[in-house]
Amino acid sequence: MRKLFGTDGVRGVANIYPMTTEIAMQLGRAIAFIVKSQAKGHQIVIGKDTRLSGYMIENALAAGICSMGVNVQILGPLPTPGIAFITTSMRADAGVVISASHNPFQDNGIKIFSSDGFKLPDEVEADIEDLIFSQKMAALRPVADEVGKASRIDDAKGRYIVFLKHTFPKKYTLDDFHIVLDCAHGATYKVAPHVFAELGAKVTTIGVDPDGKNINHKCGALHPEVMAEKVRQLGADIGLALDGDGDRLIVCDEHGKIVDGDHIMAICARELLSRRKLKKKTLVATVMSNMGLEKAMQEMKGHLIRTQVGDRYVVETMRAKGYNFGGEQSGHLVFLDHNTTGDGILAGLQLLAIMIKKKKPLSELATIMTTYPQVLENVRMSTRIAPEQIPGFPEALKQAEEKLGKRGRILVRPSGTEPVIRVMAEGEDEKEISTIALELCDIIRRADRI
Repeated sequence: MRKLFGTDGVRGVANIYPMTTEIAMQLGRAIAFIVKSQAKGHQIVIGKDTRLSGYMIENALAAGICSMGVNVQILGPLPTPGIAFITTSMRADAGVVISASHNPFQDNGIKIFSSDGFKLPDEVEADIEDLIFSQKMAALRPVADEVGKASRIDDAKGRYIVFLKHTFPKKYTLDDFHIVLDCAHGATYKVAPHVFAELGAKVTTIGVDPDGKNINHKCGALHPEVMAEKVRQLGADIGLALDGDGDRLIVCDEHGKIVDGDHIMAICARELLSRRKLKKKTLVATVMSNMGLEKAMQEMKGHLIRTQVGDRYVVETMRAKGYNFGGEQSGHLVFLDHNTTGDGILAGLQLLAIMIKKKKPLSELATIMTTYPQVLENVRMSTRIAPEQIPGFPEALKQAEEKLGKRGRILVRPSGTEPVIRVMAEGEDEKEISTIALELCDIIRRADRI
């Protein structure tokens, strides 16, 4: 059982275990200990989003790292993919991100990149937990000139902006585009507007006034309807909504219709296939992506493979199998030819480049796939129990799957953090899949009352 790390680093309510300054300092010490045992440079970069609690966690992490004799470079507010980029471009031994991504401001999190810009594998996270809870580092305290020092990198944002602009084809500009850009009062608020404006676009911004408490609040990728309404009001060409740490993107077309990550993946995959740039003709998505994406890939003579939920698992599969493009319905889009993790700004640039090349509005490009009805139900239990242990449930699930056949699919998965079982049914007939989902949920609820 993991003690600190979840599917995306350590996360929780700030100043409540495990997101305390004490744990943050110990995490800093453990990361530094591993760096000193494996590397020569002894330098770690730290970046964060705009949450109020970021200041205290940043200082605690830096103190822990320096106490082990490793230097710290503090980047300040910067998107998660920007921190991954800086980690590799500066040849740092590790990069630490202080962010709870799309969560509300009272939450915070710590996730770690290796020197290659990829998130730590499970076994290294387990080593960090062991170092913290076994007290193996207690006696290791460098003194005098052996302690580390902390300094700030003032031009990190500029470096990342230049990198992003270089991912956009040099032969194109955004001169003819009016873009509504929602930065969710998060880590992209100083970066994203400059990127699109410097490439020539007229940019109308939303969510660029962070106060430490308004990150993700009724804005950004979690609330794209705000961006969509602004696009309709202004007659803009496209809307781009980022989340708090800038690693996911949700867009809307010129009519204000929301376009999710599945559609963006289909559009980008078709373009990569046409240029023979989609490695092994394969797109990597998760079990939550709509079956319409799978059918679209089949029609394009491409392939779709699925992973469990979480962008880290998408990336792990891409690296292990040699694929270069993947993502999630939620808007995590990973272009491994450009960056090591999901990057909302970069994804927006790739989409805009396709619109320019095809000379088509997003509304036309988005017709590439049909979204099939999808029903998602969450059943809260009194205690955690595996779905296969519920009396009668495996048999009912098998019958439902046989009934749907190739016309749909069913996904049942327990939450990794709470006593909740999630039931997702998807298919051609919305009434049919709704009935199936409710019947399966009723079996779960009855078992919980026994």
